[in-house]
Amino acid sequence: LDALGIEIERMHHEVAPGQHEINFRYSNAVRSADNVVSFKLALKDMAARAGLHASFMPKPIFGVNGSGMHVHQSLSQIADGKNAFYDPQGTYGLSPLAQSFIAGQLEHIRAMNAVMNPSVNSYKRLVIGYEAPVNAAWGQRNRSALIRIPRISPAVAAKGSRFELRCPDPSSNPYLAFAVMLAAGLDGIRKGLVAPKPVEENIWELTPEQMKEKGIKTVASNLKEALDELAQDE
Repeated sequence: LDALGIEIERMHHEVAPGQHEINFRYSNAVRSADNVVSFKLALKDMAARAGLHASFMPKPIFGVNGSGMHVHQSLSQIADGKNAFYDPQGTYGLSPLAQSFIAGQLEHIRAMNAVMNPSVNSYKRLVIGYEAPVNAAWGQRNRSALIRIPRISPAVAAKGSRFELRCPDPSSNPYLAFAVMLAAGLDGIRKGLVAPKPVEENIWELTPEQMKEKGIKTVASNLKEALDELAQDE
């Protein structure tokens, strides 16, 4: 991966047997999509040389945690390169623009699922339990929420402020996946959408009535539902 120009920042064993999380350094959307494709091809090839099989299925094994493709997102000002998502006075250090971007993704998430979670197997991962991000909410220290805001050192917050969308999976086409994330976020900015209040409690423990009261919806439950949502989303 080093030889391919993909800088690995950290890696560790994950929850399921033989499951690993590997994080590579951010770049612009197109270069990041290039890196996803190169990354998958390289790992499959290296695994095969070792007599192993590297799978990027969202849910390869029933009853254990599935594999996602968590995507960290931020926007930079074209004029000066400054992070447009940063505001030291905002919730979790996020600017109103960032929160509108989040609101756009929450608004369109069920249609976005058709592109970011494009296989039948994708929805075997998106079920309650197994730390799966099925609840359309955002928060900072909340694994039950779809969108997570990383805690960032004040020393680097001005540059590093971002949010993590946790439902995309590796069966998606990264070029299309990143495109719909951007389209939905920009729609939120254009329409001036306001993000709902962040949620820090365990959403998995809430009753349907409590979720409705808080305005928390869920991602699409299967591929047909996602495709139907996509068909009617302008």
